[in-house]
Amino acid sequence: MPNMDQVGIAAKDAKGPWGTPNAADPPCSLAEVMSEQLAKQLDEECSAFPTIPEVSEPLFVVEETDTSSDLMLAQMLQMEFDREFDTQLRIEEKKFNGDSKVSISFENYRMVHPFDDSDSSEDEVDWQDTPRDPYRADKPMTTSRKGFVGKGKNITTKHDEVVCGRKNTARMENFAPEVQVGDGIGMDLKLSNQVYNALKQHCYAEQRRSARLHEKKEHSTAEHAVDPRTRLLMYKMVNAGILENINGCISTGKEAVVFHADGGSLEDKTIPEECVLKVFKTTLNEFKNRDQYTTDYYRFKDRFSKLNPRKIIRMWAEKEMHNLTRMRKAGILCPEVVVLKKHILVMSFIGQNHVPAPKLKEVKLGSEDMRGAYYQVLHMMQQLYEECSLVHADLSEYNMLWHEGKVWVIDVSQSVELTHPHGLEFLFRDCRNVSTFFLKAGVADTMNVYDLFNAVSGLQIRADNEAEFINQIEALEKVRSTCRSRPGRASQPPAMEGHLSRR
Repeated sequence: MPNMDQVGIAAKDAKGPWGTPNAADPPCSLAEVMSEQLAKQLDEECSAFPTIPEVSEPLFVVEETDTSSDLMLAQMLQMEFDREFDTQLRIEEKKFNGDSKVSISFENYRMVHPFDDSDSSEDEVDWQDTPRDPYRADKPMTTSRKGFVGKGKNITTKHDEVVCGRKNTARMENFAPEVQVGDGIGMDLKLSNQVYNALKQHCYAEQRRSARLHEKKEHSTAEHAVDPRTRLLMYKMVNAGILENINGCISTGKEAVVFHADGGSLEDKTIPEECVLKVFKTTLNEFKNRDQYTTDYYRFKDRFSKLNPRKIIRMWAEKEMHNLTRMRKAGILCPEVVVLKKHILVMSFIGQNHVPAPKLKEVKLGSEDMRGAYYQVLHMMQQLYEECSLVHADLSEYNMLWHEGKVWVIDVSQSVELTHPHGLEFLFRDCRNVSTFFLKAGVADTMNVYDLFNAVSGLQIRADNEAEFINQIEALEKVRSTCRSRPGRASQPPAMEGHLSRR
């Protein structure tokens, strides 16, 4: 351990705090250092140095947020979550649009909108507030009368892709005013010339199609056949006194609609008290199944395909009128024709007190009445074939009515003459319908389809099956067509006499 003298020598040789020797300070002992007088002296010397002024405000201000409220904490966490969601939404939006010319904005799905006060932060700049907003519609660039703007490398002509795209979008309203351009937030849509032309052609095509559909609806008789033209004809009949009033629809078929009406008066003709108006439909789809009645038929050959549907249906109504008139002269029970106005045929009503007569399919008859109905139908078919030279061509239990204990025939617009190239085929079909119905009804005297055909036509065709029977009918029709085309030949060639003969 060093003694006190050595300490004093060391203090004498020591340097001051600034690296200079303290030559002025006299040496002192440890006892002097520990004295109170020396402590006061040192205190007075230290007080001579300038003191650092006290700062009224702290250098670093730490913003304290009141976190004692759970509601405040929840709102802060929700705000932070909304900001992260918006950031991710912008990334997805950019990835979805890519390099597409037409961009889609997800602005409506943002959680924090730029007008919210809660979205103001110093470390985040909102992209909606930036001058280069990618979703803000730029001002439309207009070209000068010369067709270009700018100079040098910055020249922009009227053929610029962006300029043409905006012009095409604006011109969409000219031919498609119902098209809503944009989604309400100022989307800058740019349509290329190819897309614009395709949309324009499609819009014009839809307008033409809509006009055709409207015209077809206005000029065709559809479900209840009361289009404006038909309604006007019906009003004219009432005003002319032919009809007192039109009561309502009785039935609707595939080719016509039947209305009930009260008869009026004419000077030269007596009108029944109750009448029916048969209004033929004029829609195009109703003529598809009528080709078989008109193809290769001399009355319609080279005329049927050249007429419009309205004129064709008038010919169809006129055809039924002539067939009914011919049948009435032969004594066949059928409606009486009153008047024909274009495609509306007014006939007598088969029924009583606004109640139409039931169809043979719907009526419930006893065995004797059904047997009598069968012989009436057989006699009617023979009269129609021999006296009227007609084939009904659609005879069935649906086109025969039971009224006052007798069978009445209706719907003869498709009836054809015997000279029709397929007249015998239609007759065979009628015979099959009649035989099938009365066999199911339990009439024991019902003939089969082959005997009924021979009984009505007077021919004697023998065959083992239906296919062979139809083949002989077709062969006979071909022979008759050949004979009619050659007037000098006989009506029946000798080659067929062994198979066919008249009773």
